[in-house]
Amino acid sequence: MKNVFWHHATVTRQRRNTQNNHQSVVLWFTGLSGSGKTTLAQAVEEKLHQAYCRTMLLDGDNIRHGLCKDLGFSNEDRKENIRRIGEVAKLFIESGAITLVSFISPFKEGRDKVKELLGGGGIEIYVKCPINVCENRDVKGMYKKSRANEIEDFTGIDSLYETPISPDLIVYTDQETLGESVNKVLGVLINRGIINNEN
Repeated sequence: MKNVFWHHATVTRQRRNTQNNHQSVVLWFTGLSGSGKTTLAQAVEEKLHQAYCRTMLLDGDNIRHGLCKDLGFSNEDRKENIRRIGEVAKLFIESGAITLVSFISPFKEGRDKVKELLGGGGIEIYVKCPINVCENRDVKGMYKKSRANEIEDFTGIDSLYETPISPDLIVYTDQETLGESVNKVLGVLINRGIINNEN
């Protein structure tokens, strides 16, 4: 961009990671509404926080109250929503935090662009749950509204969700307990050397 220059700070991601005693990473939770993304992300963050890790949880609904409140739910707005949160997540990686992102993020193209943006600093977690189970849960009442034609472009009903082809981890929230799913996520972090058993 013309007349805009990148500032290289003296306090780097590497120095922050060393101070934190863990690596920074983005855990990107994707799945249908009601699949349990935020519930799982919150439970993982709680475990990490208790282990003295620096964390930040970015939730799709919360972000739409501020940074993305100007966006609707058209395909183009959804793409822009994911682009923005990808840029925010990148900043949190630089801050040294383990960043948990809970977004439906329905399109493969958007998720792939975020992976590229993060340069290998992201872990894609597919929170897999059959739509009938999600609809039975209907935590926010959105499926009911969609079926009654009170809202449009609802993912899984009249808007597409592209299933991840090769995510780093799949959790099955209709089959596993919350604790089992949390342990699977923590296991990936340990196996990749992001945290250690002492954290």
